[in-house]
Amino acid sequence: MKIIVSLKPVPDFNHWNRLQLDPKTKTLVRKGIPGTINSLDRHALEVALQLREKHSGEVVVLSMAPPDAIPVLREALAMGADRAILLSDRLFAGADTLGTAYTLSAGIEKLGAFDLLLCGDQTVDGGTAQVSAQLAEFLGVPNVMHVSAIDVGPDGIWTVRSQIERGYVLLEIKPPMTLSVVKGISEPRYITLMNILEAESKEIQVWSASDLSLRESWVGLAGSPTQMADLFVPPRKGVAEMLSGTPEEKAALLADRLHRLGLC
Repeated sequence: MKIIVSLKPVPDFNHWNRLQLDPKTKTLVRKGIPGTINSLDRHALEVALQLREKHSGEVVVLSMAPPDAIPVLREALAMGADRAILLSDRLFAGADTLGTAYTLSAGIEKLGAFDLLLCGDQTVDGGTAQVSAQLAEFLGVPNVMHVSAIDVGPDGIWTVRSQIERGYVLLEIKPPMTLSVVKGISEPRYITLMNILEAESKEIQVWSASDLSLRESWVGLAGSPTQMADLFVPPRKGVAEMLSGTPEEKAALLADRLHRLGLC
């Protein structure tokens, strides 16, 4: 079984206050901000590892990002992925979901035949939930989103549970396929020091635009039909007041403020 996990490096939550917007391209400036694995992609990787452990095969992590994403891919290898591919080129910068999916699909085609392509349902820095469906369209394979369970049948037919608003649906599907998962499908494993040391010997390949079969008009900012028009921080509408004193004094002050506001 060959499983590909599409993984996106995203800014570390602890450094989101440093994020800036490029005034010209309206894209996020991430340079100098540590990255980490997108949380739902981490769950997708865990699912891939569990399937490999049960049915054997290979787990390949694929990502499109700048070269400084190498440590994030190394983390995925430490979780247990067999190898990692980084698609990295200045031409890819500023891509929207369509440009990203197109470039990733070119990387997947270069990897060859696969059984399963796994994604997280969405990313914390975008939240569009579009890439998995676009990847499936480019690759010509079925796509199921909001996946919360996967069962591989002995007859080659997989049963996939997809969450809907008030329940779920069960679907029967044959590989190859693209699935995007929700948080409840798995609990990502703990990475040990030995895992980290073993990951150092695993392969990370870096492919540029010249390594892929691409139409340049479809990649990067220039090939993106949707672009950020503007982004702004709304003005504060309230001011916090810190109460001082003993717990009893602060409780009395709070009760007085609430009474004056007509809330009690």
